[in-house]
Amino acid sequence: MNGVLTIPNLISFARLAVVPYFWYVTLVDERIGLAAALIFIIGSTDWIDGYLARRLDQVTELGKFLDPLADRLMIASAVLAGLIAGVVPGAIGWPLLARELAVGLGALYLAARGGGKLDVRHLGKLATFILYGAIPSFYLAAAGIAPAISEPPAWIAGVTGLVLYYTVGWQYMGDIRTALRNQSR
Repeated sequence: MNGVLTIPNLISFARLAVVPYFWYVTLVDERIGLAAALIFIIGSTDWIDGYLARRLDQVTELGKFLDPLADRLMIASAVLAGLIAGVVPGAIGWPLLARELAVGLGALYLAARGGGKLDVRHLGKLATFILYGAIPSFYLAAAGIAPAISEPPAWIAGVTGLVLYYTVGWQYMGDIRTALRNQSR
């Protein structure tokens, strides 16, 4: 399907549109509990656009670009805003941002060389899912919402998600090397 205005694409656009509001809520209004809710909402809708695209036969190249973009932008925003606001621990936040930067630059390099784009890996989806639970849990703890209950799982999920994120990051780097090698042949 070549359409741009499909239901799944509109959902992805909506997910992207919430990101600036998230920044405002976190850093200007300092409503950390609401920021946590926004992360949960964006994360919980992550699967909807892909599911609907397949179910409604509305898979598009734009959708294949928008869905991971919305994920990456929300995760990076939640981590960076959380670091700025003192909500996300540096031991979790800085390595996540470094990985995002490395894979993002690698993907851009691949695209600039005409090598196409990276295909989403299932392990990457799992890591993102786990991080979509960990990051807002740090926000909840920082907002004083059940910190004894929200902070320990945040650390467990954060470390687990970080390990998986780096594992799939290495796989993506291998995909980039393979695509560039195949392109030069």
